[in-house]
Amino acid sequence: MTRRVRSLVPDLTAATAADVVELAEASGVRFLRLQFTDILGVNKNVEIPVTRLEKALAGDILFDGSSIEGFVRTEESDMLLRPDLRTFNVFPWGEPDQRVGRLICDIVLPDGTPFPGDPRGVLRRQLARAAERGFTTRTGVEVEFFLFKQGADGARSTDTHDVGSYFDLTPVDLGEDARRAIVDTLEQMGFEVEASHHEIAPGQHEIDLRSSDALRTADDIATLRFVVRNVAQRFGLHASFMPKPLFGHAGSGMHTHQSLTRDDANAFNDPKGDFGLSNVAHQYIAGLLAHARALCAITNPLVNSYKRLVPGFEAPMHVSWSLKNRSPLVRVPTRRGPGTRVEYRSPDPSANPYLALAAMLAAGLDGIEQKMESREPVDSNIAELSHREQRRLRVDELPRDLNEACEAFAADTVLRHALGEHVARHYLAAKRQEWREYGTQVSSWELARYLGTY
Repeated sequence: MTRRVRSLVPDLTAATAADVVELAEASGVRFLRLQFTDILGVNKNVEIPVTRLEKALAGDILFDGSSIEGFVRTEESDMLLRPDLRTFNVFPWGEPDQRVGRLICDIVLPDGTPFPGDPRGVLRRQLARAAERGFTTRTGVEVEFFLFKQGADGARSTDTHDVGSYFDLTPVDLGEDARRAIVDTLEQMGFEVEASHHEIAPGQHEIDLRSSDALRTADDIATLRFVVRNVAQRFGLHASFMPKPLFGHAGSGMHTHQSLTRDDANAFNDPKGDFGLSNVAHQYIAGLLAHARALCAITNPLVNSYKRLVPGFEAPMHVSWSLKNRSPLVRVPTRRGPGTRVEYRSPDPSANPYLALAAMLAAGLDGIEQKMESREPVDSNIAELSHREQRRLRVDELPRDLNEACEAFAADTVLRHALGEHVARHYLAAKRQEWREYGTQVSSWELARYLGTY
């Protein structure tokens, strides 16, 4: 039986500002975090005392947008935080009358119009696009991360707390207590955690969130990252969502399960369709594959992301889909009926959740709108296929580095339009600058390889 733990925070679907004020008082909230993300997906917040809550709920909290990555120039800096009342929650730590609450906010301009650079607004626009076609979304994620020991004076390290592997138990998995506390905290905040376990690499863990609408899922990912770091610190550990922190071990992914619903039925399910999938499902998959190389710039946004997408670690490297194989980019789990879905396997947890979910949805919707034809599934080992066979099956390679991904994104008008001119331009500029900075660094590998030889 699923344990429901929203005792402090009931369903707020139809909440009013007065409801939130009353609930904050009853929950002993003293301070409130007004939460949002920059275009790179980094959590930001403006903290206010609860005495300013009514002002915040009215959308009258001003902040300097010029200080946030990818927002605006200094002369255009004033912006307002407009809280989404449905996102009110209370962090279950601190003294009973000194708790900290949170509201996730949309960003608006002083005249009340939505700010085009708000990542949450980007996802809202794609959800509205889906709704115009009669679809609602269901999205679930498997979020992987590492727990490392803290170094001297709290410094970050890559020393793992164990030598555990997939599904291991105590005493090998010394992070089990921390992971259990993380799950308990999330459940107290109303999250529905499907499962949690040790992953393949030492110190690596996974938490799977139950599917929900895409906006709720993106909000939950942003909050999960904050909670994981906070709880880990209390156990003397530090958490990292870096895709590939350890050489020679598996990296962290964020497999994303997606489906569409229409007329209260799963739009991907069709018992009479090929493989039990509807035309909508085949078109959605075709859209994901058609835009896969460009999607990587959003779903795999770091230089480090591409050190995960390499042979030997079950991470996808090729643009293909399968019903059985667990290594392709898109996998269709065997379950049909209401649970029919596609799993997109390349994203990693460093991605901006709002932009990543928006971009994947935009790619899938483009497949539906263009009535793209589905490719043949590839259930064999792609690495063992001949070049001719890969060409016949239309198997492409994912980008090998961030620069390649940026070039693919720059050429993809569908995804650029989905993100909007402001976000696309600033995001691409930031990623290209990141690549240039990386290209000028002298790594320890280079020193070990060349210093004594040349």
